[in-house]
Amino acid sequence: MYIAFNRFRIIPDRHADFEKLWLNYQTHREKVPGFLFFDLIKGKTEKGCAIYASHTTWRNQQDFLTWTKSESFRRAHKNAGDYSKLYIGHPEFEGFEVAL
Repeated sequence: MYIAFNRFRIIPDRHADFEKLWLNYQTHREKVPGFLFFDLIKGKTEKGCAIYASHTTWRNQQDFLTWTKSESFRRAHKNAGDYSKLYIGHPEFEGFEVAL
C-alpha cells in the first residue's frame, strides 16, 4: 500500500472555512483504480496556525502516480489556487510505502 499526505498550515480563524471546503470538495478519487480511502486529519496548533493533512491510501504507488496524471486529478485540483488565502505557504507533500 501507498499513503499520500498533503500537509497544510491554515491561517488563524480560517480553520472552519478550510474544513467546510473539504466537506464540499469533489475529489473524483472514489472511482479511480487503486484508491482505497481518504481522511482529513487535524493536528495541533503551531504558532497560531492549525496543521491539517489530507491522507489518502492507495493500493500501490503506481496507482497514485497514475491518478496524478489523470483527468480526474485535473478536475479535482482545477480550483486549488482559489483557496490559497486559507493557507500559510504551500501544501507539503509526503508519500510513504507501507513497510509492515
